[in-house]
Amino acid sequence: MQLILKPYNLKLRHTFTISRESYDIQPTLIIELKDGDYSGYGEATSNPYYNITIPKMMDDLNSLKPLIKENSLLTPEAFWDKMYPHLKHDMFALCGLDLAFNDLFAKKQGKKLYELWNYDINKNPLTDYTIGIDSIEKMVAKMKEVPWPIYKIKLGTKEDIKIIEELRKHTNAVFRVDANCGWTVEETIKNSVKLQNLGVEFIEQPLKADEWDDHKEVYSKSVLPIIADESCQIEEDVLKCNNHFHGVNVKLVKCGGLTSAKRMLIEAKELNMKTMVGCMTESSVGISAIAHLLPLLDYVDMDGAMLLAEDIATGVTIKDGIIKYSDLNGTGITLTT
Repeated sequence: MQLILKPYNLKLRHTFTISRESYDIQPTLIIELKDGDYSGYGEATSNPYYNITIPKMMDDLNSLKPLIKENSLLTPEAFWDKMYPHLKHDMFALCGLDLAFNDLFAKKQGKKLYELWNYDINKNPLTDYTIGIDSIEKMVAKMKEVPWPIYKIKLGTKEDIKIIEELRKHTNAVFRVDANCGWTVEETIKNSVKLQNLGVEFIEQPLKADEWDDHKEVYSKSVLPIIADESCQIEEDVLKCNNHFHGVNVKLVKCGGLTSAKRMLIEAKELNMKTMVGCMTESSVGISAIAHLLPLLDYVDMDGAMLLAEDIATGVTIKDGIIKYSDLNGTGITLTT
């Protein structure tokens, strides 16, 4: 089994801003595992918040070429277990490798990944579309540019309630808000009341990741559900988030891919927590992998490829929040560049 690494710089349609950063280019790494006539593809983006760079991921993966080569016959679960001890310091790289192996494994079986898992796709949730922080006028313009049934709105400014009030004037869509660790306990509790009256469905990660006592207070006093993101990165975090959050947003790159994400989502459901998967502005390679988890989810944020000026692959398609799978096996993607 051959490892092939392909770095890209993904140009965004608009500058994307959250509470802690802005960017116009998203570096990403495409991982290909080639075994005879079959190729599987995975993806992991760089991320300064988690100190992940493309060169770091490439170095970590290239160091494992001999181990990867000799383990092509394993199941995805066994392959993940084999690679984890060597990549537990770089879960983003493990994610890209795991996605590629799952894609390859399903292709060898002649099935789409969700078919291999025996998942029923008839009740899949709709994906939201993200509006990054900007001037209110530009946020309204971005929303009008892409009419959508559900918007995820990035907050963490001094005008957060004003932003939602203004956006609400222009649409009846469901709103979700994500403060990306930008609020205090008092702000969150107070904002939850105002946001509920403005048609907001839930609040994502209002406080800094490790403020567990504060999370507990917000969990008990907010009138809106609170969903963990930065506080729920790896499998051990799901239980920690129980009774501190109403749900978890699992990111494939943070937890090491589809194999571990499935386990996290199943555990969260057993704890009666809401389940969500989010994206990190991936191309259609990463986004198409997320689509196969939809039957496990209450909510999904998989609009990353829609935010790009130009995609590097084809795979799932999305219209009005509805996800349609590719006709191809595996995760269903084809690289176009």
